Amino acid sequence: MQERTEPWDITAQLDELRTQGLWRELRPLDELDGITVRAEGREWINFSSNDYLGLAHSAEMRQALTEGIAKYGGGSGASRLVCGTHRAHAELEEALADFKGTAAALTFSSGFAVALGTIPALMGAGDTIILDKLCHASLVDAARLSGATIRVFPHNHLEKLERLLQTAKGRMLVVTESIFSMDGDAAPLREIAALKAKYGAWLLVDEAHAVGVLGPQGRGLTAELGVNQQVDLHLGTLSKAFGLSGGYLAASRQVIDLLINRARSFIYSTAPPIHLAHALGIILDLIRSDRGDTLRAQVRNHALQTQNLLSGIGIASHANEAAILPVILGEESRAMEISSRLRETGFLIPCIRYPTVARGSARLRITVSALHSAAQIHALGTTLQEALRP
Repeated sequence: MQERTEPWDITAQLDELRTQGLWRELRPLDELDGITVRAEGREWINFSSNDYLGLAHSAEMRQALTEGIAKYGGGSGASRLVCGTHRAHAELEEALADFKGTAAALTFSSGFAVALGTIPALMGAGDTIILDKLCHASLVDAARLSGATIRVFPHNHLEKLERLLQTAKGRMLVVTESIFSMDGDAAPLREIAALKAKYGAWLLVDEAHAVGVLGPQGRGLTAELGVNQQVDLHLGTLSKAFGLSGGYLAASRQVIDLLINRARSFIYSTAPPIHLAHALGIILDLIRSDRGDTLRAQVRNHALQTQNLLSGIGIASHANEAAILPVILGEESRAMEISSRLRETGFLIPCIRYPTVARGSARLRITVSALHSAAQIHALGTTLQEALRP
């Protein structure tokens, strides 16, 4: 049988990725149980998951999903506007709106889908979108898709943000994250909110890495800083602290009504399974409860312990309550080497490289969970110190 030939040759591109230390591959895991992962007879302690509260494999999660499947079965059968909207979807959105202090909310199949649906639905040619340089790829891609003029300010640089607001044309949208996904640092949200009000802009804040972890009842950094009402568009995921999958946009009733009619990633996607909406409603109640407060306190304690250990071996980290602690190593080859050393000693921390981060800023991205133990964090610090030796 004659071998099928490709219409174009991509061998050179693949070889270039390998040469530059940017090659990636999927590595299936056989088992996950909170913070331990297993594959091919080996076991690692996972310090790379975004399951911050440790809910993904919890007894509460298993019970909520089992109950949801028993009541609703599998898929939803259609898009939300055809016949895929169930009462469980509506109830989850009402609960999310209450959680974020907005009039309404809309759920999507993923956080990426929220950005791709929301920003092009609200902004277009003649408008200006102003993004922090370190905004997530989904926000950048959504801005490009909108057709609006895009302006970028250096990370957390308020003076440059104000200059861009002064010269922007049309409707203006400022886009930032509350806790940045690769650095773990916080945006100066009070100051950004003041600038957006001064110049009549809208403000979108992506709380993917803050919701569930920060703020009263886990409502995020915007709630912790008291700027909830100054944020026009609250974007978040249901795949990190919530332990499941999906995303949401919380905003005014008018904005949500417009998204229902114009957000293409919402209109043309099959609705998420009903049992997921059911389970997410239960998990949201847990996050807002005393149990959620206990889990958040554990995350904060583990983040502080990790910060202190990193500081003790000469690695500076941001002094905040986020669960993300980067170890910036620079060259891609160096980061891959250290990640491999840690993997050999029982710790799973894949390196983060270009294009996820800028060239020359490859890193290990340590994330802590409520489920980690003090002994595991201490062992990581000792092992990392040894792995960093020349």
